This record gives sequence, C-alpha cells and structure tokens, in this order.
Amino acid sequence: MSGTVTAVSSNGEYSFTKPNRDSITLLTGLGVEGDVHAGVTVKHRSRVAQDPTQPNLRQVHLIHEELFAEVGAEGFKVLPGDLGENITTRGIDLLALPVGTLLRIGDEAVLEVTGLRNPCLQIDHFQNGLLKQVVGRDEAGNIIRKAGVMSVVREGGTVRPGDLIQAELPAEPHRPLDRV
Repeated sequence: MSGTVTAVSSNGEYSFTKPNRDSITLLTGLGVEGDVHAGVTVKHRSRVAQDPTQPNLRQVHLIHEELFAEVGAEGFKVLPGDLGENITTRGIDLLALPVGTLLRIGDEAVLEVTGLRNPCLQIDHFQNGLLKQVVGRDEAGNIIRKAGVMSVVREGGTVRPGDLIQAELPAEPHRPLDRV
C-alpha cells in the first residue's frame, strides 16, 4: 500500500489551521519541529487538562486529500492545512490502516500510526456543519471518524510534497484504529 504526500503544514502557535510549508522536519519521538503539538507528552489542550503526563500519541496528524473532495461535494471548501493536519496524503487509505502501521515517507522519515483523530467542535467554528461531514454513524450505529489519523515519529527526517509514502503493516492480528 502506497501513496503520496501532497502538502505539509505546521504552526508554532495554537491555531485550528496550519500554514503550508515547503517542507517539515520530523523529530524522533517528538513530532514536527517547531509545531505546537510536538513533544513527548500530550500537547492538545483538552488532553493536558486531563493529565499532562500522558504520552503524546498525537505528534503528527495526517489527512487524506480525498476527504476534501468528499466534503466539497456537500458544499464545503477545505484545503491542505485547514483542519490542522501536518501531512496531507493522496492514494493511501489512512482510515483503514491498523494500529502500529509504519509509514515510511521519503528517504528517511518513519511514522507509527497510533489511532484516529477525534474531531471536535472547532471544526464547526471553521465551517458551520463540517463536523457532521467528518463524524457520522454507519448503518449499525457505530461512530465513523474521517478526520485523519494520528502518529508518532519513529525515525526523523524531512518531508516534502511529492514524497512517496509506503505503508508497512504490523504483524497480525491487526487492531483497528480507534480515537486517540
């Protein structure tokens, strides 16, 4: 399973959106250099309020570009970085990956997928009604989260648009992604 990086984004300040960059540098065990969410322990405000000593399983956020076309069909305009992701991808089904999948990006970087992004009300503050597009329920009533996956940096390196992404699945049995 493979795909491509279409955009990279980071922000050193708390903000819902992240500006696109020519490249980002991933730091082993920390996240994106200079990004507000980088660190060994949790940086998301809601997680810090619960327990600031929790390990940071949300160092790097990835979203599949295909989501933008899906919500675009419903009248929303979303571009890379708009939903706070660090890496926008194309051609790889991020949401179908199991926990522990390694994503080899470019020549050096390796991310380990930890779980699904749990979208919050800030998405509706960005564009009213968008939250219902990225969180829903299937026919059986199970919650479906479409706002990308979270990961930790196993091997650092520079990531740029155009870089190839190779997914390496963990040993079976595979555990499906859940929110982190």
